Parts: sequence; C-alpha cells; structure tokens
Amino acid sequence: MIFGKIDFINLLPFHVFIKRYARSTRFHQSLHYHKGVPSALNREFAMRRIDAAFISSITAKNCHHFGVGIVAQRKVLSVLSLPNADKADADSATSNLLAQILEVNGEVLIGDKALRYYYSGGEHIDLGELWHERTGLPFVFALLCTHHHTDELRRLSRAFVAKKVKIPYYILMEASRRSGLTPAQIIHYLKFISYKVGVKEERGYKRFVGEAKKRGLNPSLRDIRSKL
Repeated sequence: MIFGKIDFINLLPFHVFIKRYARSTRFHQSLHYHKGVPSALNREFAMRRIDAAFISSITAKNCHHFGVGIVAQRKVLSVLSLPNADKADADSATSNLLAQILEVNGEVLIGDKALRYYYSGGEHIDLGELWHERTGLPFVFALLCTHHHTDELRRLSRAFVAKKVKIPYYILMEASRRSGLTPAQIIHYLKFISYKVGVKEERGYKRFVGEAKKRGLNPSLRDIRSKL
C-alpha cells in the first residue's frame, strides 16, 4: 500500500500509531509512504497514484473511509484567517472553502506555519471556532480514505481510535525541531484535535458539504482529475 503522508503536527499521533501498527502486523511488508501537503495528496489520490491518505474533506465525498479524520470540536489553532489581503493557502482546499462559506476575508493560513503564527500572538480568526459558533457542530478537515485495501483500512481505523496514542519523547523533540514549535506548544495544540468521526462529526461534515453545494463550491475527486 502506498500511503500519502502529511508531515503536519496534527497527524503526529497517527504517524506514531501507524509505525507501531505496521510492526505488529504483516502490513509493514507492503507499506510505503508518499509525502506531500494536503492539496498535493488530493491530486495524487485522485489520479490513484497513492492508495490511502487523509484527503481534504470537501474532496472526500464518496470515498471509502471508516470513521477516522482530522477534527476540531471547537478551536483548531492551525486553520486561521489573518487580517491581510484576501489570499488562499495553496496547501489546502477545505480550509479555503471554509473561509468562503463563513464569509471571512483575509489570508488563510494552515498547518505548522499557522501554529507558529498563533503562538507568536498574531491577530487572527480561528476558522474552526467560528464554524462551531455558527453551527454548534465540530468541523471535519480531512478523512482517512482509500481506493481499495478496505479491509485493512477498516482494521487500522478501528485500532487507531480505540486507544490514546502516547508520543515518545524523541519523536516529540524531532517534531519540535522540524516545526519550529516547542514541545509544550505541540502538546497543547494536540488537545484541540480529535480523530474519531462519529455521529456529531458526521453531521458537521454533511452540513459543510451542504453549505458548499448551495454556493456552487463543491469540488470532487473527479473535478481534480479533469484539471490534470
């Protein structure tokens, strides 16, 4: 299986988990990684160059997934709108669309660079928090999807959400060096991220897709393929 890997801090617990999971099963014999930012992995997944990945939620419609995603219950800290001129973040499809739906003007910033901005104390609007204020629902930023290998991904997904992942100190320090965040900031941030897509999260996801569709802003994997 070729697995799309996003090196953002929000997926650090999953990367720790999948290494342990792969070692404990035959999965490690077929697991290969393909690194990229969310928008790039969307394209690679659409073209079936990778088998599974966390796909931006707006393009994940009709994909096989088993209740695992990147979720903000309220605040997210890593998806921000800055008080600058309007500017989309090329790394993300979902976050740019969320800003449009919320009618928030400014520069959209996601991922580790958004976290560095947040912890520097810069002025911003947290798009996850604003979504919750307006809808009362969590926001699902991505879903763990696959084209095939569905039985394997089902087992992996269930195992991941069944138990809290502890991040070893050396991995935390490595993530700190790579991201420019302190270990304390990483631990603090991860408290705002959850991964199980249950009933309430699914309601939030469907609300987002519905709002996008009403505005004619409803891209799919087919749309991505047609532009390549």
